[in-house]
Amino acid sequence: MTMDTAELTRLDRAHLIHPYLPGDAAERVIMASGSGCRLTDTEGRGYLDATGGLWLAQVGHGRTELADVAHAQMSKLEYFTSFWEFSNERAIELAARLAALAPDPLNHVYFTSGGSEGNEAAIKMARYHHHRRGESSRTWILARSKAYHGIGYGGGSATGFPLYHEGFAPMMPHVSHLTPPWPYRTDLYGGEDPTDFLIRELEERIAEIGPENIAAMIGEPIMGVGGMLVPPADYWPRVREVLDRHGILLIFDEVVTAYGRMGEWFAAQHFGVTPDIIVTAKGITSGYVPLGALLVGDHVAETLLRDHGFPMGYTYNGHPVATAVATANLDIIEKEGMLARATERGAFLHAELEAHLGDLPIVGEIRSVGMMLAVELVQDRTTRTPLPLHPDRMPHDVIRRETGVIVRDSAHSLVMSPPLVMTESEAKEVATALRGVLERTAPTGEIRTA
Repeated sequence: MTMDTAELTRLDRAHLIHPYLPGDAAERVIMASGSGCRLTDTEGRGYLDATGGLWLAQVGHGRTELADVAHAQMSKLEYFTSFWEFSNERAIELAARLAALAPDPLNHVYFTSGGSEGNEAAIKMARYHHHRRGESSRTWILARSKAYHGIGYGGGSATGFPLYHEGFAPMMPHVSHLTPPWPYRTDLYGGEDPTDFLIRELEERIAEIGPENIAAMIGEPIMGVGGMLVPPADYWPRVREVLDRHGILLIFDEVVTAYGRMGEWFAAQHFGVTPDIIVTAKGITSGYVPLGALLVGDHVAETLLRDHGFPMGYTYNGHPVATAVATANLDIIEKEGMLARATERGAFLHAELEAHLGDLPIVGEIRSVGMMLAVELVQDRTTRTPLPLHPDRMPHDVIRRETGVIVRDSAHSLVMSPPLVMTESEAKEVATALRGVLERTAPTGEIRTA
């Protein structure tokens, strides 16, 4: 049965609960197909996807070779549990591949269905690791304000936005949030060097809680939902040194940053820091099927695997179809040189944004690493006061409606995480689209009609 857009919209409004969409919102954009960085809706309108969906379409839309891999695996073995002694060929192959790509000693893999599940598992692993070592008092988790670690109970508690806590309380106890690394916001650090301020704050918080009570610190290497916040180069190495000194584990939430997004397989390699656990998802399959994977250090795995093992599992741990697609996705990333491409094409897009937007008074900063980019919007470049946003006329919505280019609003920034296959002409199209709307945007946040 084929339905037109009007009927699909009616059924959508009647039956679907969309994240972050109020019930009285009338507009629906119903996507029908995709290829590369391009999408087409049920009305036949084309779009340029500069967000990669939700930060994940590494190899682009419409890769039929990934569909072929899924079909072949479904025809052979669609599913069986990976609990207890059971396993499957595809999960084993992918685990070995990830261990080879990851920094040593991250040689063990725990599969999930996505990033939220992964952060739940990582927090429980950290606490359980210390419990198994006779340090059951280590229950506290350090996180940061403006962090995003998914919508589970543990990860959601570590998330540092009041929006994600309001109405869901009580949140998980024993979580403490620190100041985020956001060098552009110099007011956060009172004129002090940002890293010096943040490390001093970390040391003081550890002393306040007691190092013997802290299990782990969890952090996105670059804070995505917070506005693509890039820390100073010395931030993560100095954090790692402090945590090591106090026996506190480091969890990298690389749900967004892994699998080529930053020009490396993992952000840990970019920053020259090896965490104890890396949480990944999204780009591991480029979104073709749900999958996540935790990369776990030998020292942590050794304690988890004692006695009866790690007493936590998801139904779809090591799903054979998902892991088969993930391996094929990694093959494409490697074969097509997408790590180097992310670095080169990200620099090109950054340069285009600078050329098109750099003279606009509401553009405070343009920042990027690889194919992670942000344009921070301000009322005034001197005060760096954030640009007020109007819910009924957000810049990213106007850009999509007028130009078909899809970017995302995040913490007063327009953020981009395009598929790694983006062409130079498509990068130019993104920069032109942003210019066309932002040059009409006043410091009050009002956007003049084109």
